[in-house]
Amino acid sequence: MKMRRTVAGRSIGSLLCASLLVWSLVAAAGFAAENGAAPQRLHIAGLDVAAWLPSRDTPGPWPIIIFSHGFHGCNTQSIFLMERLAGAGYAVFAPNHRDAACGNIRAWFTRAEAPLGDPRKWTDATFADRAEDIEKLLNALSGDARYNSPGFDWQHVGLVGHSLGGYTVLGLGGAWRRWKDTRVKAVLALSPYAAPFTWRKTLSGVDAPVMYQGGTRDYGITPFVNKGEGAYDQTPAPKYFVDFDGAGHFAWTNLRGTYHAAIVDYSVAFLDRYLKGKPFPHALVEPHMNVAGVKIKE
Repeated sequence: MKMRRTVAGRSIGSLLCASLLVWSLVAAAGFAAENGAAPQRLHIAGLDVAAWLPSRDTPGPWPIIIFSHGFHGCNTQSIFLMERLAGAGYAVFAPNHRDAACGNIRAWFTRAEAPLGDPRKWTDATFADRAEDIEKLLNALSGDARYNSPGFDWQHVGLVGHSLGGYTVLGLGGAWRRWKDTRVKAVLALSPYAAPFTWRKTLSGVDAPVMYQGGTRDYGITPFVNKGEGAYDQTPAPKYFVDFDGAGHFAWTNLRGTYHAAIVDYSVAFLDRYLKGKPFPHALVEPHMNVAGVKIKE
């Protein structure tokens, strides 16, 4: 599949120009949300990690979820989703990657390791530190007596990622062969930067179920997921795609709650399907309020 740098560059470049201001607002929104229900703060495997755990009376065992934030985002960028996943019986851990920039003005001005507008220049070495973060975190948590007790379900590990975090979790799911972690049993990719994988046609290496989420106003990302021979088409089944009507790239962050309920509904339903063995709700199969389209291939 050919992709012109000028087209992708304009779309993604425009997105990044707005990102500095948006991530500052995301950080502020995150801090406000934390005033209501602050996550646990951990320092483990050399990483600063935010954790959301189910209440003690939540039936277990609890599958493990690792969340990877967007480029210049942070581990508290999507508190609304982390809290709801914990409430649904998942143990959620979110590391800050090296490029985390919420509340860090200096970090906002660091560039991506390769041009986001030219996926041909991306390889499995690009942002490999993010994959290493998640590998280290999984290894450390599973070996820690606090988190490897019978209450935690290490047979069912899911990865969730937004934007560059989506790139990260798809890579760990097998889109980059060198990154592949067989512990991963489900991948939830939220407006993911998947262009390097579609360009190199490596998504065939993903053997965990994948749900892609996008938005009709997510101009820089969703078209490359949803169009013919895009990420969805190249990914093996089981696979899902949900297109939120009017959602832009930051709909999956603490900003604007318009789509939060629908995002939570689809995210929990997908993870429940593949990490807990529950049926996918029939009501979510068809488009409805705030959902422009749904594609499922099992």
